[in-house]
Amino acid sequence: MTELVIFDCDGVLIDSDRISLRVQAEMLCELGVPTSYDACVRDFLGIGMPATLVAITARLGRPLPPSWVDELDRAVRTAFTHELTSTPGVVKALSQITVPTFIASSGSQDKMRFTLGMTDLYRRFDGRIFSGDEVAEGKPAPDLFLHAAHTMTTATAGCVVVEDSPSGIQAAKAAGMRVLGYAATTPKDWLHDADVVFADMADLPALIASS
Repeated sequence: MTELVIFDCDGVLIDSDRISLRVQAEMLCELGVPTSYDACVRDFLGIGMPATLVAITARLGRPLPPSWVDELDRAVRTAFTHELTSTPGVVKALSQITVPTFIASSGSQDKMRFTLGMTDLYRRFDGRIFSGDEVAEGKPAPDLFLHAAHTMTTATAGCVVVEDSPSGIQAAKAAGMRVLGYAATTPKDWLHDADVVFADMADLPALIASS
């Protein structure tokens, strides 16, 4: 029986990944690291900024310029201001879910206040948001999901996770949780380790009810 639903944020609640990874690809090319949007999706989707920066530094072969991370953050936030929306159908789906809902995201609390605030979702989850900054290891390690379940005093078997990235699914499965893979923009075959893969938020309430 489902006692708690844990949502990833980017790509699940808000349609942000396609924006942030596009901007990241553009800035990496300018930095001298040839890449593409599709390559950034493949390599960086769902792993969080610390792990992303480690990978970028390795490819660059030297430390990143001191201002580059701040410049990336400003460019992404500017793009969000013009383009960011909630995921289609998610507001209606949230209103139909009858068990407690929480967020466990690789993103920082500051970033989620900004993005969820822009899409009017922050008030729905205020006080029920967990960040990868709060644990020793981010996704694909299970730490973040275990932290959320422990804080809410919920057994892992009673948790259902909604994720759109392979690293997030790996983390949730390692935590002993059931996973619903959201494949609206992520290729379905990337999410093959999920218990169920779905592409329409209208299906989510029934999937949770039957978990």
